[in-house]
Amino acid sequence: MIFYYALKTVSVASHITLEEVGADYEERPIDFGNAEQRSETYLGINPKGRVPALVTEGGILTETPAILLFLAQCFPESGMAPLSDPFALAKLQEFNAYLCATVHVAHAHRVRGARWVDDDAAIKAMQAKVPQTMGECFGLLEGEMFKGPWVMGEQYTICDPYLFTISNWLEGDGVDLVGFPPIAAHNQRMRERPAVTRVAAIHGV
Repeated sequence: MIFYYALKTVSVASHITLEEVGADYEERPIDFGNAEQRSETYLGINPKGRVPALVTEGGILTETPAILLFLAQCFPESGMAPLSDPFALAKLQEFNAYLCATVHVAHAHRVRGARWVDDDAAIKAMQAKVPQTMGECFGLLEGEMFKGPWVMGEQYTICDPYLFTISNWLEGDGVDLVGFPPIAAHNQRMRERPAVTRVAAIHGV
């Protein structure tokens, strides 16, 4: 497999999971500073111009929830998804879908406002709203969706690298992670895992 990623992006979640399952893969960093994600070469890999992307024997995968579940299914011995329990697996997907479709989008209003509007005042208004929307998202995660000590309870799953990745964005979004004690403790617990330590060193997170 070949893994395309950019530093300090949502790629961190897939990067950690590749390490956790013991996958054999090659790393291909993409330089956002030089707009490499918009290059003809990379657009041939992922026409969306985003990261991550994972080249597999079966084809190319994009979107974090898809890559995470693929890795859990390819390495069932890792135990990173409850593959034999349809309801538990659906709850796992529910959590990751919320991170992807709602929480990540709320964060993107601070750094990617031009995706939605061209007006500078509108972009600034979206940015000003981010501390509130991200705080509300994490309030819901903490109060209704996070079981502890890991996202799904006692079993460490693909939800955990994903939550860790996005929780690291909170400071930049104007939200104090300390205000969410269970998730703050989860972030620290994650940092004690060897796979997370290796990937965090690469990404500087």
